Formats: sequence, C-alpha cells, structure tokens
Amino acid sequence: MKSLKGQLLISSGGLYDPNFRHTVVLIGEHNADGALGVVLNRALNVTVDQAVPELGAFVPHGEALYQGGPVQPESPVLLAQFEEFAGADLHIFDSVGFLTGDVTTPLDEGIRRARVYAGYSGWAPGQLEAEMAEDSWIIEVARVDDVFTDSPDLLWARVLRRKGPEYERLARMPFDPSMN
Repeated sequence: MKSLKGQLLISSGGLYDPNFRHTVVLIGEHNADGALGVVLNRALNVTVDQAVPELGAFVPHGEALYQGGPVQPESPVLLAQFEEFAGADLHIFDSVGFLTGDVTTPLDEGIRRARVYAGYSGWAPGQLEAEMAEDSWIIEVARVDDVFTDSPDLLWARVLRRKGPEYERLARMPFDPSMN
C-alpha cells in the first residue's frame, strides 16, 4: 500500500471503536513498520498550561490539550506549523511536522503555531492496511487549516463534506446512531 503520511483518516460510519468514533487522524508516519498519527478533533477539558506547563510557551495561553490517541496518553506530542519545514524533527506535509525529544524552542523562533496532544494513535505492521480493507477509514488530503482548525468538533463533518455530495449523509450521522 502507498504511504498515507500527510493524509487524513476520517472514521467511517461503521467504525464504533470509542477511541476513533467520529475522528479525523493526521498520519505522521506510515511504512512497513506500521503507522502513527494524532487525532485532530478531540479537545480535552484541560489546557496545555494546566496539563503540560513546560509546553505552554508553544501555544496561546488557555489553549486546550488534545487527545492524540490511545497510545501513551501520559506522553505529550507537539505538532507544529513551521516557518521552514526543516525545523520539524518529523516532517509530515507542507510546513507541518512533529517536534520530538527535548523541546525547548520558544514559539516565536520558527514556529507559526502549534498544538499539544496527549498521546498518539499507532498501528502495528499491516494493521492499518487491514482496517482500510474493512472500510473503517476514508482518506482525504490534509490541509494546514484542518490541523489547526478553530472548530475541532466540526472537523469530521466538514472534511467529509469536502469529499463531495456522496458523503453528505455520513457527515450528518450522529455520534450515537440510536439518537437518529
């Protein structure tokens, strides 16, 4: 399978796993060893300043911490848009990438904007391909505005609608289908 790095995975209507129901995942790496990414649309009810104060300088004061996925939720992940993509430790697409390791660069030194995630989403070798074969995910090209949306709770439906009219019905599907 072609690498999905830099793509969005949009959970399909049949994906009921609570970790991924109605999510949009940005894939940061995908190769024979597996895949990893972060869920873009799950803001938590805690700020970065409260949860990870050492990363507070990278985001505006009061910025929410995001749930990146079920893997290592106690470990923060920093996703940023850079002035030059060479600033990223792991380049994803355009000027977006991850900073890894000991992060000490202040926000005004080459970083346009950033988000902090609690954990990440990961797939073992062949796991994501198997989920794709089961139609658990819909693929869409990632845009910088998707990554840093001001309305993360609307991202899932917005990206589905962008794919065209055949996805309109799915975009209106409630989180809990029994509420329909």
